[in-house]
Amino acid sequence: MGRDKRTLRLDGETLLLRNVSFLRDVFPVVGVSVRSMDQAPADLPPGVVVVPDEAPGSPLAGLASVLARFREPVFAMAADLVTPSHDAVLRVLAAFRDVDVSLPVAEDHLEPLHAVYGPECLSHMRQLLAAGAHSILDLFPLVRVVRVPFTDPSPFFNVNTPADWAEARRLLGDPVEHALGGAASPGDDLEARRSGDVPERRASEPVVLGIVGRPNSGKTTLIERLIPEFTRRGLRVGAVKRVARFDIDVPGKDSWRHGQAGADAYTVASSSKLAHVARRDGEAALDEIVSRYFGGYDLVICEGYRREAPDVVEVFRSGAGYEAPVCEAGETLALVTDAGLVHDRRFGLDDNEALARFLLSRLGIATAGE
Repeated sequence: MGRDKRTLRLDGETLLLRNVSFLRDVFPVVGVSVRSMDQAPADLPPGVVVVPDEAPGSPLAGLASVLARFREPVFAMAADLVTPSHDAVLRVLAAFRDVDVSLPVAEDHLEPLHAVYGPECLSHMRQLLAAGAHSILDLFPLVRVVRVPFTDPSPFFNVNTPADWAEARRLLGDPVEHALGGAASPGDDLEARRSGDVPERRASEPVVLGIVGRPNSGKTTLIERLIPEFTRRGLRVGAVKRVARFDIDVPGKDSWRHGQAGADAYTVASSSKLAHVARRDGEAALDEIVSRYFGGYDLVICEGYRREAPDVVEVFRSGAGYEAPVCEAGETLALVTDAGLVHDRRFGLDDNEALARFLLSRLGIATAGE
């Protein structure tokens, strides 16, 4: 966002204070995790406990510090949630039985900042921090985790980008044009594309398309079929896949040893491929990934990123066992399905060429010979 997200205001109240008020309706004690005491907001309500990090600089350190302070199970929630839900919190709390972590999962995406952490996690957190590991995701293989599935991701919607902020204000009825001091927002591009008006883009800026859908709906299969349709037309195509955790290193190899020794970033390069691995305190936003790694590409296809991709196509396969798509019809450029669902731009599961032609036209992508 380029600024402290906690201080963004909706209806005259900061996101932080909105969420503190929400939590006080559910819990007898509410704390605010901060890097240091000088980061503590001056306008917190009486009784809110401020907990500075024991070790600087990551959400994992914040969680460890909170568990060390209270020594009992803690529900941890991000300060920048837009539409938190009492029902969602209660579902996560109810699942915390004979486990160390109760973790929501929405659209295959883990939600570690809307989860319950038990005191048994603390020793593992401190060991990870001492080893230089700062990701919350590194904790989960070490403890007992129950995953709580959610079909509706809205309780976990938080603000990572100006486009998210514009969407947050739209959802809650605040004027989007004032979202960032009157500056134009990427959300304007999103609305323009979905209304059929394609905004002008820089030559070095790729079009970004999200392929979304429920688990086992065929997202990867569709991407696998679309990429050749675009590349045979002379386009340079990139792809992004969101996952909960990944490791590309082979234990014992030199690059793995570099990381184990404490390198915050390292690169493996050959004559035909290059891979760069960097430790992060949090997940990279989609626009950051695209701008940093895909300059000069024509198109970047993302698996997931329903709320971050400017344009999305949903896959809905009747055999996956779900009653309805995850998106409303107005959210998607097209629906790819074998079910009898109504959509203005409906394609069959095997209509790859027709879908590619539609997307090229709708997204304003010029191909070789045009």
